[in-house]
Amino acid sequence: MLLLLPFYGLAQQSPVLSLDTILNRIDKNNLLLQSYGLKAESYKHSAKAATAWMAPMVGVGTFMTPYPGQQLMDDRDKGSLMLQLEQDIPNPVKLKANKRYIESKAKVENETRGITLNEYRAQAKRLYFGWLVAAQKINVLQQNEKIMQTMKKIEEIRYPYNQSKLGSVYKTAAKLEENNNMIRMQEGDIAKARAWLNSLMNSSGNAIFAIDTNYKPLFVPAAKIDTASLALARNDIKKMDYNIQSMQLNIEAMKKQSRPDFRLRFDHMSPLTKMMPKAFSIMGMVSIPIAPWSAKMYKSEAKGMAYEIEAMSKEKAAMLQETQGMLYGMQFEIQSMQKRIDALEHKIIPSLQKTLDVNFLSYRENKMELPQVIDSWEALTMMQTNVLDEKLKLYLMIADYEKELYR
Repeated sequence: MLLLLPFYGLAQQSPVLSLDTILNRIDKNNLLLQSYGLKAESYKHSAKAATAWMAPMVGVGTFMTPYPGQQLMDDRDKGSLMLQLEQDIPNPVKLKANKRYIESKAKVENETRGITLNEYRAQAKRLYFGWLVAAQKINVLQQNEKIMQTMKKIEEIRYPYNQSKLGSVYKTAAKLEENNNMIRMQEGDIAKARAWLNSLMNSSGNAIFAIDTNYKPLFVPAAKIDTASLALARNDIKKMDYNIQSMQLNIEAMKKQSRPDFRLRFDHMSPLTKMMPKAFSIMGMVSIPIAPWSAKMYKSEAKGMAYEIEAMSKEKAAMLQETQGMLYGMQFEIQSMQKRIDALEHKIIPSLQKTLDVNFLSYRENKMELPQVIDSWEALTMMQTNVLDEKLKLYLMIADYEKELYR
C-alpha cells in the first residue's frame, strides 16, 4: 500500500486542459452543434424524397348501374363492375429542380453550425481568459499576503514591549481577512468558469479540471482586412451566400412549374350480363400550367424572390463594409491597450515595488510607522490587480476580434 500511494496521488490530480483541447471538445461534443449536422443530413434525405412519385390510385365500383326498383328494358342495362387504375406522372425536370433546391438547404445548416461554433469558441475563450486572470490575481494576493503576515507578526512581537499599538495588530488582521475575501471572490469566478466550460463541452457541470496558467493570449492582427477576404473567412457571410444560392435554385424550381405534368388512367368494365363484352378505357391527361390564371402564381413568387435576393446582396455588402471598419478600429484599440499595459508593468509597478521594499525595510528597523507601509502595500496590490484587470480587458478584446474575424 505504501508503494502504491505515490501513484494514487498522481491519479487524483486534476487534468490540465489547454485552450485548444477545450475548443476541440466543444466542436466534437456539444449537443447543439451535433443537431445542425443531423438537420443537414435530414435535408439530404428530403431531397431524395422529392423525386418520388405519388402512389397509384386503385378504385373498384359499378358503372352505369340502375337504381333498385327501375324497370330494365334489356339485360344490357344492368351495368358493369368497374376497376380503375390511375397514376400521376410528374415532370422529371420539375422534380430535379426541386431536389437541387432542398439539397442546398443542407449547406445553409452547415454554415449555421459554423456560426454557432464561432460563438461558443468566443465564449469559451472569454471564460478561459477570465479563469487565467483570476488565477494570476490569486497568486498576486497570496504573495502580498506574506508581507502582511510578516507585519502582523512584527506588531504582535512589538506590542508587549509597547513598541506598537493594539490597533495596529487588529488592522493587519483586518487587511489579511480582506485579502482572503478577494481570493475567495476569484475562486468563485474560477468555479463559475469551470462549470460553464463543462456545459459547453457536454461534460458534468462539477467535473474537475485545471487550465494551463502559463498560457498567454497573443494578438495576431489579420494580414489583410478587405471585403473579399472577410467574405471567405466569415461564416455568416458564407451562410448568406448559400441562402442566396438556395433562393436562386428555388426560383429555378418555380420557373420549372411551367412544365406540364401527366396523368394516366385505365378503366376496366366487366358487364353484369353475358350479353355485353368486357370493355376498357385508357386516358392520358396533361396539365396546362401556362394558363394565365395558374401561371401568375409561380411567376409572381419568382419575381418576389428575385427582389429578396437583391436585398440580401445589398445587406451582405453593408455587413462586409461595416465589419472591415470595426476590425480596423478594434485592431488599433488592442495595440493601444498593449502599450498601456506594458508601461504599467515595466515602469509603474517596479516603482511601487521598490517603494514598498524601502518602506518595509525602514519599518523593520523601526524607522517608519505601520500605516505608511500599509499604504504602500495597498498601492502595490491595487496596481497589480488593476494591471490584471486591464490584461483581462485586452484578452477579451482579442477574443472579440477573432470572433468578428471568423463570425
